[in-house]
Amino acid sequence: MIDGYGRNIRYLRVSVTDRCNCRCVYCMPGCGVPMLDHDDLMSFEELTEVVAASARLGVRKVRLTGGEPLVRQDVVELVRMIAAVPGIEEVDMTTNGTLLAPLAAPLREAGLTRVNVSLDTLDPVLYRKITRVGRLEDALAGLAALERAGFADTKVDCVLMGGVNDAGILPLASLAKDRPMSVRFIELMRMGECAAWPRSRFVPADEVLLQLPGAVPAGTQGVAELYRVPGWKGTVGLIRPVSHKFCAGCDRIRLSAEGRLKPCLHSAEEIPLRGLHGEALEQALRQAIMHKPRRSNIDQTHASDSARGMSRIGG
Repeated sequence: MIDGYGRNIRYLRVSVTDRCNCRCVYCMPGCGVPMLDHDDLMSFEELTEVVAASARLGVRKVRLTGGEPLVRQDVVELVRMIAAVPGIEEVDMTTNGTLLAPLAAPLREAGLTRVNVSLDTLDPVLYRKITRVGRLEDALAGLAALERAGFADTKVDCVLMGGVNDAGILPLASLAKDRPMSVRFIELMRMGECAAWPRSRFVPADEVLLQLPGAVPAGTQGVAELYRVPGWKGTVGLIRPVSHKFCAGCDRIRLSAEGRLKPCLHSAEEIPLRGLHGEALEQALRQAIMHKPRRSNIDQTHASDSARGMSRIGG
């Protein structure tokens, strides 16, 4: 699918639930947010139908997100269904990892290709403070389970927050020293809970390079600029949605858990897909692609135009 600006849309992010077992400070309030009723969630069959229609139009990669995707009952079966869709070459997942340990092997067997684990610190006290309810040992157990299950190209994603976790950049990056993984640092975006946070919270990704003076460029992977420290098995990645916009190369669209398609993460526009089938569904997808904006207006002073917070979009 080619959008109005010549970008080839090949990547669909699918939120399978708006629920999460953590309450990360940059994602939702401590009391949580109003949750969808079970009947409001897209069924596995509906989600797979949207994936199949997207695949017929050129999508090749699907990423399952939430909320936290692993709180969705029988999510392993959903992975199996989507992996079997003709044309889909890659099925990935983003998770906080705390529920991953017993599921890593079944997910691998079902056809999951790779996993991103959100991990903002290696300090157990700070981890509890950021997630409000999570335990660092559970997330680390999830990472270890991925390795045992044979997953390759695992990514650890850290949201940079000035005065919160920026002092722990080096320990987190060092996960890539002895493991062939990529530890990626993501600039905090003015969106949802953190839209009105003080400017000091928004740390440019260059801060990572200041703490890794030996790092050398190692190409790119998707939206991440990769760096390698001599002697390390893995890489360090920088994702700069604020300081270095990458909208010109954006190849993704997003489906919410109740079936609304967002052409752009930071746009308020959403196109309802639930109840559509066949040509009507494909036409709605084409419409969404053609409505994808050239770029977002988010920067260090402008907040996202999205009417949803990240927990209700799926990243």
